[in-house]
Amino acid sequence: MTVTNKEPYQQAYYPPKPTWATIFLRKFLPWQIVRFFVINMKMIRLMRNSHH
Repeated sequence: MTVTNKEPYQQAYYPPKPTWATIFLRKFLPWQIVRFFVINMKMIRLMRNSHH
């Protein structure tokens, strides 16, 4: 059994580079605020449902 592409520093070892849209959304404060509230609402709903 042989394993191919096990050389260090090959292209397969590097993570993919984020797109410009991904970088923009990571830095865009209004989007971060929206995501913060959405995630918090999901957590609150989960806790409310689990305490019955």
